[in-house]
Amino acid sequence: MADNLYDLLVVGGGINGVGIARDAAGRGLKVLLCEQHDLASATSSASTKLIHGGLRYLEHFAFHLVHESLAEREILLHAAPHIVRPLRIVLPHAPQRRPQWMIRLGLFLYDHLARRKALPPSGRVDPSSEPPELVPDASGVKGFEYSDCWVDDSRLVVLSARDAAERGAEILTRCKCSKAVREQGHWRAILQAEDGAERQIQARALAVVAGPWVNRFLADALEMPAKAHARLVKGSHIVVPRIYEGDQAYLLQNDDGRVVFVLPYEDEFSLIGTTEVEHPADPAVETITPEETAYLLRAVGRFFSPPLDPGEIVWSFSGLRPLFDDAKASASSVTRDYRLALDASAGNAPLLTVFGGKLTTYRRLAEHALDRLKTVMEGVGPAWSHDAYLPGGDLGGKGFEAFAQDLAAEHPWLPSDLARRYAGAYGSRVTRLLDGAAGLEDLGQHLGGGLYEAEVRHLRQNEWAQTARDILWRRSKLGLHVSGATVENLEMWLATN
Repeated sequence: MADNLYDLLVVGGGINGVGIARDAAGRGLKVLLCEQHDLASATSSASTKLIHGGLRYLEHFAFHLVHESLAEREILLHAAPHIVRPLRIVLPHAPQRRPQWMIRLGLFLYDHLARRKALPPSGRVDPSSEPPELVPDASGVKGFEYSDCWVDDSRLVVLSARDAAERGAEILTRCKCSKAVREQGHWRAILQAEDGAERQIQARALAVVAGPWVNRFLADALEMPAKAHARLVKGSHIVVPRIYEGDQAYLLQNDDGRVVFVLPYEDEFSLIGTTEVEHPADPAVETITPEETAYLLRAVGRFFSPPLDPGEIVWSFSGLRPLFDDAKASASSVTRDYRLALDASAGNAPLLTVFGGKLTTYRRLAEHALDRLKTVMEGVGPAWSHDAYLPGGDLGGKGFEAFAQDLAAEHPWLPSDLARRYAGAYGSRVTRLLDGAAGLEDLGQHLGGGLYEAEVRHLRQNEWAQTARDILWRRSKLGLHVSGATVENLEMWLATN
């Protein structure tokens, strides 16, 4: 059983699960992570694609969460500049929603709650910079702007898992933990692959990071009552052809007091979201409703013209946020902070359960989780991840734009859009993908839409991709761009290689 004895078993391959696996492996623990589907297959790939402090959270006096998030924003921008980029966000003024003094105060706090090194401060919007599609406000006050960051959310998960694996963690996708029981100071867990094959392992400690499935896992696999509960809140997004020029995003104050983001997305599109809808207990149902679609279209229509039509939507997606249930009446007022529940009573193997959390704070959540486990486990090393790069993040002291330009210059045979996509997906690790290639023909079969055999091999061998959907929607967003023929070519290639 020596090969099947681990220090820590992590259940869940979303952002917080891989973050904990990464941190634990870097502290010298023998780690196994299992995920019942693909990495980032649920909530972690259905976000608004932001690394942000949460300006709106200030209205709920969540100063600790905003402070921590703003600090982590700078850390992630340093750790992964290829997938985390600065983003300027415009906040058009809507005096019937929030007065100017409140917005100014909120932005002042946002600028100063944590040290800001890389991003510019907030300010007034220059009216000449506004797109003509933006409906002017009757008050004549154009609005404000501030800084946050955009992120490729699913790649953040995959690269964190890659880093965990390179530090010694074992990552098992499409592998469900069907049962776990405490026995003689350890956890004995049964892991079940998609084909039904079972494997038994032992672990000194268990971390349940199952996202929307956390309540169900505790009840079914562990057969124990939860001391806290996750409250499922659905957030839905729509993607439409680009509705304005420019690299800025917009934060729109809706008539119900909530906010809706509009972001430039994949060059050709605008991403609009999100909704906040209470969701029943079944975590598998994640589709946008007509009511949510109408809500988002109406919010954008208050600020942009001409109004959008439902027929313009090219893609929609929904995710369930497993928020810590703090008994607040409104879904929008439920805390976005996380809670760590540690059960380590005398003689029992430790159980750590994660409730809540978000992309921005995943590294800090993982650090807190291991610090908690360190109090009840031997052999847990010190925190280390604060200054560490994620795979591909070390761009040699260059900013992303300079790195992308150098990559294109070093490989003039690469089409410019492909060179930029490679730079943004793989960063400094792109050399591994292009190793030995002197022309497009060296990348193997072209499956269509800029997808070559060499990249598919890389994703399958190094990033746990198995299906066309893994590749086209989570390891990339090529699914928005490629034809049905490309999908068929990819599926045939995967089936025969």
